[in-house]
Amino acid sequence: MKIDKRDWVFIAIVVVVFGAFVAISGKEKTTTVPNNQMHKIAYDVAFRNAPAPGASLFKRAFYRPDKKGAEAYCEPCHKEKGVPFPPNHPPKNRCLFCHKLKR
Repeated sequence: MKIDKRDWVFIAIVVVVFGAFVAISGKEKTTTVPNNQMHKIAYDVAFRNAPAPGASLFKRAFYRPDKKGAEAYCEPCHKEKGVPFPPNHPPKNRCLFCHKLKR
């Protein structure tokens, strides 16, 4: 089978697209929410309806934590304790949009 000029162009495009994906991917830069006593309430609210470890694979695979319920506890506590937000921080009402919860 002979590789035509058109085939080489297609292969080059695929390599460029793959290279672009590799170039823009990298280590996640946002911090995770610490799983400590101070943040326990956010974890409790987010995972209160979590399926048991023995639940079916289907239930465990499609379970999503209640992020909006947990976010209600972020801003009041951060204001009370005086935890500063870094410059250029996005709106503070969607904390778990960027910051991830540890499982």
